[in-house]
Amino acid sequence: MTTTLEPSTFTDSERQALFTVCLLAAFADGAKDERERAELQRLVQTLPDGELHAAEALNNVMFKKIGLKEVAPLLTTTEARSRASEMALCICEADGRITIREHEFLSRLIKALDLPASSFAGLICQADAVSMSPLADSMVAAPPTTVPAVTDLKDAETDKMILNYAILNGALELLPETLATIGIVPLQMKMVYRIGKNHGHELDRGHIKELLAAAGVGLSSQIIEGYARKLMGGLLGRFGGGKTVRAVANQVTSSAMSFASTYALGQLAKRYYSGGRTLSMAQLKDMFSSLTSEARSMHGRYASEIQAKAGQVSISQLLPLLRGQSSDAPKPL
Repeated sequence: MTTTLEPSTFTDSERQALFTVCLLAAFADGAKDERERAELQRLVQTLPDGELHAAEALNNVMFKKIGLKEVAPLLTTTEARSRASEMALCICEADGRITIREHEFLSRLIKALDLPASSFAGLICQADAVSMSPLADSMVAAPPTTVPAVTDLKDAETDKMILNYAILNGALELLPETLATIGIVPLQMKMVYRIGKNHGHELDRGHIKELLAAAGVGLSSQIIEGYARKLMGGLLGRFGGGKTVRAVANQVTSSAMSFASTYALGQLAKRYYSGGRTLSMAQLKDMFSSLTSEARSMHGRYASEIQAKAGQVSISQLLPLLRGQSSDAPKPL
């Protein structure tokens, strides 16, 4: 059932419907607070006017002017319906194992799209395994005993690890499979866990989510923004003429965003945990914004490494990557 980002024949109305399904999935748990709503509103403001009518779609979803009953008939092909289900699943999984309300939404979606429930159940199990993978590596090498615990050395190793995670997440956005995106947030959480542990803090998912929320890092909005940019210009839709160039540009932009947000989050976590977790919410937001701008300017330097990494990893390696069992995973400190 897994579909890929190859040239297809999606129409403009289908791409609009796919984006609307993404937004419906984001609100499926019924627990969006003002921070999350503000993050989604910021997201639609960053998208080019007219591409997906993003602001209108968000307004329609937030105020329940549109639902699955209206959207499902617009997805007329098996490819479009499969793509919608996979994108919705990735978004529901963004902040961890799907809730009962999200599971109910996905069940209604599968029924509305007339897709086989049995095959989708397998995808949910696969997605759960990725999103809820252990934060700690299952195979962590013992720290070297001959190297003194010098702060500069620790900082250099942490910087290297952060960069490796940023490159890996940028590469995931270049993979052809829709479900590859599901690994981005779990990898970010794993990175933050390792940084915290390196500075003497034992973290769980709750602690990490609190840090991300305080810094204004949207979990589902990261994924939605990536999908939105791929939908624009036809990367998830029709290729042809000038649209091909624009589609490739949007894919690179999506990759650059994942690289930048991961790098900025890693650097933020390093400063936060090395400083004894004393930064205020306002300081975290300002620092994350500044670090993200810095990371965006760095992307060109590492674009070739991101492209090379995309050629080395596959969706089948997501679980080994998250468990620290793959040679492509960022090495433990």
